[in-house]
Amino acid sequence: MAATHPKVTNEIREVFLKDGVVKIPGAISAKWLQAIADMADKELSEPGEWVTDTNPGATENRLFTSRYRWKTDPLVNGYVHDSGVAHMAAALMNSNTTRLYFDHLLVKEPHTEAPTPWHQDIPYWPFLGKQICSAWVSVSGLTVDESSLEFVRGSHEWGSYFAPEAFDGAKNWTSDFEGEPAPDVAAARDEYDIVGFDVQPGDAIFFSAWILHGAPGNAGTKRRAALSTRWLGDDVTWYPHPGSDPTVTDDDTSVESGEYPGDDKHFPLVYSV
Repeated sequence: MAATHPKVTNEIREVFLKDGVVKIPGAISAKWLQAIADMADKELSEPGEWVTDTNPGATENRLFTSRYRWKTDPLVNGYVHDSGVAHMAAALMNSNTTRLYFDHLLVKEPHTEAPTPWHQDIPYWPFLGKQICSAWVSVSGLTVDESSLEFVRGSHEWGSYFAPEAFDGAKNWTSDFEGEPAPDVAAARDEYDIVGFDVQPGDAIFFSAWILHGAPGNAGTKRRAALSTRWLGDDVTWYPHPGSDPTVTDDDTSVESGEYPGDDKHFPLVYSV
């Protein structure tokens, strides 16, 4: 029997499975939000190892991300294990288990022009399986204009596997991947069933790794800081390939391609029925 969770009603699960995305209001208790906001402050001033920073030190027009902190930051580790997102992810995906892939702090300072381009997550990650999702939580209330997320509803069921590309448009991500690029949703929005989510602090947006999604730049006057955690369910297999994230590779794990990623060192089991 797959996981159940009091915040994941049958209706919410059906929406997630049909649309590829759902918002769960008040998913995360308030005690985590200020701590995550404080972590963002610290990371912006003292960046860790796995960081992308487009405008270091700036208080406007800065896109910053930091990843893979669960091993070294007690706050992130506590959030991963105790916030309940792993349990909710399992319930939404009809999975008995959830393993963590990685944590991802995403910050857009006010007046950040750069959008998050429309993309799928799955081609960037060294896994296959339908039970792969993210749980994206903002520490403040956000509208879509302030860079909350948008999705092409139902695109997780297209059967598409788009070539991963650099988010700045450069053709330097990989030259070995065979496949078509993701469609330019931004240039033809009327042709797609786009759904966006305004959020309040602690709301969680859960979405499939297969769904097309993006976010505009932050046109607002406040910081957009969100913590996203990436979750692996029962049907996932290890699939390193050209263009996938090189942070964890074949050299780091004994899992063979095509096998379930039962590696607690790199992909810890966080929830099990």
